[in-house]
Amino acid sequence: MAEHSPDRHTIAVTGVGALIGQGIARSLRPAGRARIVGIDRRITPFSQSFCDICLQKPEADEASEAYLDFWRNLVRTHSVDLILPGLSVDMEFFNTHRAAFDEMGVPVALNRAELIELCADKFDFYTTYRAAGFPAIPSARPESWVSAVSELGPAPLLLKPRRGEGSSGIVKLHDEVDFAYWTRRNGDNWLLQTIIGTDADEYTVGLYGLGDGTYAGPIIMRRRLTRSGHTGETEVMDHPAIAELTGRIARHFKPVGPTNLQFRVQDDIPYLLEINPRFSSSCSLRAAFGFVEAEMCIDDLLEGRRPGVPHIRRGTALRYNEDFIAHVGDTL
Repeated sequence: MAEHSPDRHTIAVTGVGALIGQGIARSLRPAGRARIVGIDRRITPFSQSFCDICLQKPEADEASEAYLDFWRNLVRTHSVDLILPGLSVDMEFFNTHRAAFDEMGVPVALNRAELIELCADKFDFYTTYRAAGFPAIPSARPESWVSAVSELGPAPLLLKPRRGEGSSGIVKLHDEVDFAYWTRRNGDNWLLQTIIGTDADEYTVGLYGLGDGTYAGPIIMRRRLTRSGHTGETEVMDHPAIAELTGRIARHFKPVGPTNLQFRVQDDIPYLLEINPRFSSSCSLRAAFGFVEAEMCIDDLLEGRRPGVPHIRRGTALRYNEDFIAHVGDTL
């Protein structure tokens, strides 16, 4: 374990047992500006390998006072300077308890509360986005398959959870039998969309919002998804139409901090799939090409300066599985 150095900031990163938290923590290592305190429900030797210290979350319910007390003690004991949430459930916790963390005197990398709330429900966001005049993917919550085809066009149509993340729960509907089964199975948590573009026409975009419509970035990557719904292959590239629409979206919604936008392109027109108002699973890939959101958080939230214009490199990336071995007696 590394000692606490006065010239380094102590950064708490949540979700270090999962892809996003690991990406945040690992992206902080090269610059050496951070002493990393990793937090998760389950601490593994792999998590310990890129954190200075790892702490296990308590079993307490995250809505309980006991869980908030865990954080009060953690911030005080480890002199935490900044918190970077690596899971959406953590983002929701910190968003709910903004006032408590203000009282502790520790900043948390959170987007605007209004944008977090709006993006929590994809259908509510679609309604707001379309009303603002942006090119929107046709979406609806029809009462029948006949109405669905009438409103959205011929099958297949896409069913998505209204509330959820990644590609979890997304299915293609081909007929009335599919519609009846999946809408019943999802209860109220669904919407239907026209399928726009192909799997080869999907893009993930990162920016760091400054709350006034300006931002650092963007970094634009064409991507292919893994079966789990995460980005598996990417190519960093220029895309003027996506860059222009990203700018319009940022000026309208005024994001704060790490923000991820996902697009599909059809007939050279980009259509927004969703906004993730937080760190996303591709943050480690963006960092590898020069767009290091965690470092921008330090610049902005701790050192009070506008993040510099990132030098973004072009290239491709491929994610793959490998073994991590920790022999008995190894020092992590």
